[in-house]
Amino acid sequence: WGQNLACHPHVHCIVPGGGLSVDGSRWIGSRENFFIPVHVLSQVFRGKFLALFKRAYRSGRLKGIGECEVLRDREKFQQLLDRLYTKGWVVYVKQPFGGPEQVLAYLGRYTHRVAISNHRLVSMCRSAGKVSFRWRDYRDGSKEKVMTLDAFEFIRRFLLHVLPDGFCKIRYYGILSSKKRTKSLPQCRALLGVPERAEESEPKTWEEVLLEITGTDVRQCPKCHTGHMRMDRRLEPIHDAGP
Repeated sequence: WGQNLACHPHVHCIVPGGGLSVDGSRWIGSRENFFIPVHVLSQVFRGKFLALFKRAYRSGRLKGIGECEVLRDREKFQQLLDRLYTKGWVVYVKQPFGGPEQVLAYLGRYTHRVAISNHRLVSMCRSAGKVSFRWRDYRDGSKEKVMTLDAFEFIRRFLLHVLPDGFCKIRYYGILSSKKRTKSLPQCRALLGVPERAEESEPKTWEEVLLEITGTDVRQCPKCHTGHMRMDRRLEPIHDAGP
């Protein structure tokens, strides 16, 4: 939702820098100066997308409406495909500044939280049909500001983050696949000399779990949004013993 509450869902891929040999006896790492062939990846994405685009058109699931009605003509559609195959696709790939730990922490928040947390909502005016919420302007020194949108525009931007039917948010492949990771991950750690992950000494409280999943901190003061509330006492239910 960033600075304007209008970013589109992204596709994030975590690619390990190597893998197990066929017999599983050794770890084969990638070259130090090799990351991902970006230009090749661009061509693959373009080819896959346009192949599915063409299949949807030929099966009749893709309809030309309004200005696109001209594409019902197969010759016109083929001309469009020819032009699209000449377009260069942009695949943005870069190495993380803070290392893999920072990437995993970010993806953990991104995949297990809603598009906007309740504590960022400031007000809702039903009569005017307006919604106000807080956002952080990283271009202006990370200052927190308030934005007001029409309710329909707010809902439209929120729905950009709702996955379409049949779309899986998280997929695991290779050594991370559900069928293999129980055996492959300990094997990879042993070959790389990485210790097993230590179990947490104390289980997380429900407040901490709720904060990780939804971004809502129930311990935060709902008025000033800066102070933290503390438990004064617990109110136990009153049991009526009857007459």
